[in-house]
Amino acid sequence: MTLAFDAAIRRFAPRLPLAVGLSGGADSTALLLACAERWPGQVHAFHVHHGLQAAADGFEQHCAALCARLGVPLAVRRVDARHAPGQSPEDAARQARYKSFEALALDGQALVAIKDIAIAQHADDQVETLLLALSRGAGIPGLAAMPARWERGGIAWHRPLLRVAGADIRAWLQARGERWVEDPSNADERYTRNRIRRQLLPALQQAFPEFRDTFARSCGHAAQASELLQELAETDLAAVGQPPRIAALRALSRARQANVLRHWLRTVHGTTPTAAQLGELLDQIAACTTRGHRIRIKVGRGHVVRENESLGWYNQQVLDLISARGDGAPKPHDF
Repeated sequence: MTLAFDAAIRRFAPRLPLAVGLSGGADSTALLLACAERWPGQVHAFHVHHGLQAAADGFEQHCAALCARLGVPLAVRRVDARHAPGQSPEDAARQARYKSFEALALDGQALVAIKDIAIAQHADDQVETLLLALSRGAGIPGLAAMPARWERGGIAWHRPLLRVAGADIRAWLQARGERWVEDPSNADERYTRNRIRRQLLPALQQAFPEFRDTFARSCGHAAQASELLQELAETDLAAVGQPPRIAALRALSRARQANVLRHWLRTVHGTTPTAAQLGELLDQIAACTTRGHRIRIKVGRGHVVRENESLGWYNQQVLDLISARGDGAPKPHDF
């Protein structure tokens, strides 16, 4: 069925000119072709050469040939997307790709002001993201999976194909006689996402043929719940203060304490607690009924500590400085 693909493109309403992230694979090739046909002369292509495999040069050559045939301007950025210790290769490549797309949009290489970028993740990718989140015990934000649209750095990002199955995209290309490149790493089952794609999705298709639509609805419900939790966290943080006052936190339910503390740690200190760390912190807040009760708990990349009647968070470097000073008492200049 190619009707779902055509319908998704008809619903897509970005600002023009538009940039399409082009890897050379089936999904991004189809998205670029459809957008170039719908908005001739208003579409640009962005390609990132990750430098991770020998086939990368061939990907770039395919993209260049396709864009030349379509008359679509192509901007290419070469990056070193090798992963850091403890980081997954997929995550490193993804972060490098998004940073590169943003840089291409803002550095003038496209020769026009690009404010909208479309990327070609589809319904199967959304299911894989949800299953990965479930396997990791993710909370509501993780279960929301990928948004169809979001804004960052003055750029609107779009995923217009999130309700289209990967097979439908390939059928659309095949009906037109179009070719694409296959990334050899997609067959490597050392990567969890590939195992999900090759082993779980066929089983889901057999057991629950409508799973893409029903999973998408669940992601939508989770996204709405995540938005409400964000609004509640902002309201509660304004009430408990920055840094959070312990008495004000204790006046909230345990669930609201958890929600506002996650929000405070993420937005103010750029760190995220594990479920065990957050649970221990909540237990200590519940037990904090006297002036002498101390709190010092590892959370994220540092520690949450009690400072008089409030909570503070210090990274490990600052804590080491405090320990070296010997008085054990945080000072304002330690932040």
